[in-house]
Amino acid sequence: MIYGFLIFLHVVVSVFLVIVILLQSGKGGGLAGSLGGGVSTAMFGGQGADKLMTRLTTGLAAAFMILAILISLAGRPATVSDDSVVRQRAIERETAPLQPVSEMELPATSSPVELPVSGDESSGTDE
Repeated sequence: MIYGFLIFLHVVVSVFLVIVILLQSGKGGGLAGSLGGGVSTAMFGGQGADKLMTRLTTGLAAAFMILAILISLAGRPATVSDDSVVRQRAIERETAPLQPVSEMELPATSSPVELPVSGDESSGTDE
């Protein structure tokens, strides 16, 4: 429950962080200049928008890092079995009783001449 909430919150913070970073005006004007020109300057004044965006970026970046740490501490939710399929198969093979060679079923033919050959019957030479 808490793991899913942390993941949701982390995604929301990530999206807001991307939006705030893209809205900041850089040396070339940034995306903020192309979306509305001086709307943010008109709302917050000349330096008000830059200070606000810088503070928002800093706060969202800190929240992003803290959430990442909390998610790693919360860990993934427990699954049905903690072992992998490979480990389970290895344990099954280790615990299986060994059969003596005399009781094992061997193929009826032991001559390699009588075994079927895969592929075509030509010897590979073209005439």
